[in-house]
Amino acid sequence: MKRIGIVGGGIGALTAALILTKQGKSVEIFEKSHKLGGRLSFVERDGYRIDEGPTIVLLPNMIREILEEAGISSSQYELIPCDPLYTLFYRDGTTYTKYRDIEKQLQELERVFPEDKDGFLRFLNDMRMRFIIGKPAFLERSFVQKRSFFTYENMKTLVKLKAYQNTKKMMESYFQNEKLQEAYSLQTLYIGGNPAATPAIYSLVSFSEHEYGIWYVKGGYASLVQTLKEELKKRDVNIHYGVEVTGIRVEQNTATGIEVNASYYPFDAVLVNGDYPTMLPLLGKEAQMKNYTPSSGCVLLYFGLNKKYDSQIHQFFLSDDMDLHMKQVFQTKEVPEDPSFYTFYPSAIDDSLAPAGKSVLYTLVPVPSGDIDWSKEEVFVEDIITRMEENGFPSLRKHIEWMHVKTPNDAEREGLFAGGSFGIAPILFQSGAFRPQVKPLDIANLYAVGASIHPGGGIPIVMQGAKLAADAILNKGVEQIDFIRKGV
Repeated sequence: MKRIGIVGGGIGALTAALILTKQGKSVEIFEKSHKLGGRLSFVERDGYRIDEGPTIVLLPNMIREILEEAGISSSQYELIPCDPLYTLFYRDGTTYTKYRDIEKQLQELERVFPEDKDGFLRFLNDMRMRFIIGKPAFLERSFVQKRSFFTYENMKTLVKLKAYQNTKKMMESYFQNEKLQEAYSLQTLYIGGNPAATPAIYSLVSFSEHEYGIWYVKGGYASLVQTLKEELKKRDVNIHYGVEVTGIRVEQNTATGIEVNASYYPFDAVLVNGDYPTMLPLLGKEAQMKNYTPSSGCVLLYFGLNKKYDSQIHQFFLSDDMDLHMKQVFQTKEVPEDPSFYTFYPSAIDDSLAPAGKSVLYTLVPVPSGDIDWSKEEVFVEDIITRMEENGFPSLRKHIEWMHVKTPNDAEREGLFAGGSFGIAPILFQSGAFRPQVKPLDIANLYAVGASIHPGGGIPIVMQGAKLAADAILNKGVEQIDFIRKGV
């Protein structure tokens, strides 16, 4: 297998392309927009630049190792640790700051939640064991054949991980104070999941913050895209910009190439990178649409400011009633009355993002995906700005030089399934073996990567999915899927 065509130019596609070309394969990328990166991109205006999508850099060793395998040296980008990790602000005036340094964290717990110090240490010890077990068992494997998931050993592992619980329930077993339960379960929102419905294995995200830290990519997370693009150019990868792929040709149950309007490009394998449910129509009658559940959506506010604030890079402002907020996002699908939200202020540690003396700011509010007309919700945005002025960013309105708002309606127009920001939701029956795999359909030489594909969402995890997809294309995967299906 020598020539691979890739539909879409997100981080999964770029990572897979680099791994494949490093092994001598020829790769061609077809991207519908005029830039690479997908959700990993910038909002740029008047000398300001801020990440449009992902902002929290987790699992730095995983990122470094995958990039190293792809031929990208750690000297080509800079990861900066965030210290402290972030502060949570509660409506009653309580604040709780997270640190990677455990002694500092114990001091903070003594200040705010002294009754939960022992529970926190138990949480770290248990999660460390579960991470050691869970990473190779589930993150580093694909489950194209479901029977490879439902083995006796895997079932024992899932019981050890308490995967039958949801994340919120698991945190209740460690922390007495409801505020702290929220502080260690809200991380499911990083991948668009409800803490009360997301399997407890995702509790490893909040553990990873303490164990491996939260990091920032100098110049912005999306600056990685330029580094990868330059390397692809050196390897003579042909990238088609502004082209709409109209189909993937399938002959005798084998993907043979990519159709772009009247043109046809033959390939030995095709890798689809995009929000998987929205890509299925490219396969025509070969694919049957399942009733996937989308992740949550986001209302995103981007600001160019004419001043600098004394602020942490990451902060969370929590609702008076987190359960109600989650119910409105995931069940009743209505505009939240009192939402929690997150702010990203990279100018706290990076002066390269705005003109001298100025700064950039980003706010993310979890909201429902689906059929809300956000053009009628100006009051919602104004209320968020008012709360930001009350909590951390005084007189914000008078310092705004420009503001850009992005809603689930915009996300859906850009190709995200139902306007969800994180692929399909990480609920039980859309996780592990139940999630679309790197070989998602019973079609030879067709592969997939992205947030909706196992192992799931988040930049390092999508990059891990790209490694699994590249390994499958290179026939390194333990499944050897085509041979198994043919009974060889």
